[in-house]
Amino acid sequence: MKILIKLMKIIFDVIVFLCIGLILIILYNFYQISVLDKKYSEFFGYTFFEVTTGSMKDTINIDDVIIVKITKDVHKNDIVSYLRDNEIITHRIIEENKDVLITKGDSNNSTDMPIGRDMIIGKVEKIIPELGIWIKVFTDFKVTASIIITFLLFGLALTTKRKKKKNRHAFSRFLKNVKGMLKDGKEKETKD
Repeated sequence: MKILIKLMKIIFDVIVFLCIGLILIILYNFYQISVLDKKYSEFFGYTFFEVTTGSMKDTINIDDVIIVKITKDVHKNDIVSYLRDNEIITHRIIEENKDVLITKGDSNNSTDMPIGRDMIIGKVEKIIPELGIWIKVFTDFKVTASIIITFLLFGLALTTKRKKKKNRHAFSRFLKNVKGMLKDGKEKETKD
């Protein structure tokens, strides 16, 4: 039983640590987008986007999350994210002519209008399938609040059990000390 309680405490601590980290990331993201008025947030030279269209279907699908390395060093066949008319687009480079790039979505029939290299946000480094669905679930206030309350109650239950056990052990030690003092007192009386 002790091992199970320790294991549950470790799991609880890890989950609390991850939740705090997620909250910090959300706050940092909010600060960069809302306060600094950026179009995207940056984390150590990377950013991430949730895909909302099917223009790159089969390679990148709706509700996938892409991790983009912020760089202008991109080449033909790279999948890039760029900013055009306050919209972030993620397509593949199909032609490269110095600072002019032609992109196209893998599922689109036509190419995009040419873009300048300065419009590039970065190169797609990683695709995380369907993570956008989980982001929507966990950013829902009702879901988040119920999870936090559940973990708080669970943690409270674990700490209450441990405190009761500690108190029981403390009380039994107290009784042993009292018995020992009484025993020592009787032995002194018989010796005198």
